[in-house]
Amino acid sequence: MIEAVGLVKRYGNVAAVDGLSFTVPAGSVTGFLGPNGSGKSTTMRMILGLDAPDAGAVTVNGRPYAGYRRPLYEVGALLDAKAVAPGRSAFQHLRWLALSNGIPRSRVDEVLRQVGLASAARKQVGRFSLGMAQRLGIAAALLGDPPVLMFDEPVNGLDPDGVAWIRSVLKSLAAQGRTVFLSSHLMSEMAVTADRLVIIGRGRLIAETGVEEFLASGGENYIRVRCTEADALAALLAERGATVGHDPDGALRVIDATADEIGEAARVRGLGLLELSPQQMSLEQRYMELTRDTTDYHATQPMPVPTPAAR
Repeated sequence: MIEAVGLVKRYGNVAAVDGLSFTVPAGSVTGFLGPNGSGKSTTMRMILGLDAPDAGAVTVNGRPYAGYRRPLYEVGALLDAKAVAPGRSAFQHLRWLALSNGIPRSRVDEVLRQVGLASAARKQVGRFSLGMAQRLGIAAALLGDPPVLMFDEPVNGLDPDGVAWIRSVLKSLAAQGRTVFLSSHLMSEMAVTADRLVIIGRGRLIAETGVEEFLASGGENYIRVRCTEADALAALLAERGATVGHDPDGALRVIDATADEIGEAARVRGLGLLELSPQQMSLEQRYMELTRDTTDYHATQPMPVPTPAAR
């Protein structure tokens, strides 16, 4: 488990992290989300003792990371896949990490096979593609077979097969009872990988919740209903406290009523239903809705391309 309590980190007059508290439990994949500049990387660096907080504290399984004599047995992390001496081979890189923590050489060979780099073990890391570098970083994180794992943008540079592979690895690790903390900007991937979310903006906690609960609370969720007598059903639902709108094709958009409640109301009145389908916001849409006011960097809309006649 990772536990952060009141973390503060300032750079001059700027608070990169401002009173941040959250928990990452074992047995699940926790996604770490936030706009650029929100403090995610700084927070992960403080967890690993690379940056010292100005206030607050963070522990890994009850102890500061710096308190572990052999930290690779406790925490595996991938923060920057390219932070490797380019002249070393993949094997040499992992071997010296293993030696520093008393990890046997056999484990180096094992993780190289696990991430698909056995055939490139003697190749210089400086010649690796981004995807290969990501696989090497994942191998380093797995080296000590630790109970806690942290990954910052682990799918960068991976092909579709590699993305599916790392997704299965993360979910498998969590299923084994390990703590998995994952930062990513790829909402589509986070939606199918994470069980929980920690969302921050401008260094402060915005939400700490399960993925399903987060999506269910979206402000634009509604139930689409097509009925043989739409106006009669709309009036009935409005009487029962629901908010009812109309789509151009005649379907109803119903808020503040469940599908079961709508179906039962139609049954009692003998109204025929042609469609009853909940419409839920995607993770990306819900995330954008929640973080809109904490995004510091907004791109301008692209200029329209002039038509041939206007040129």
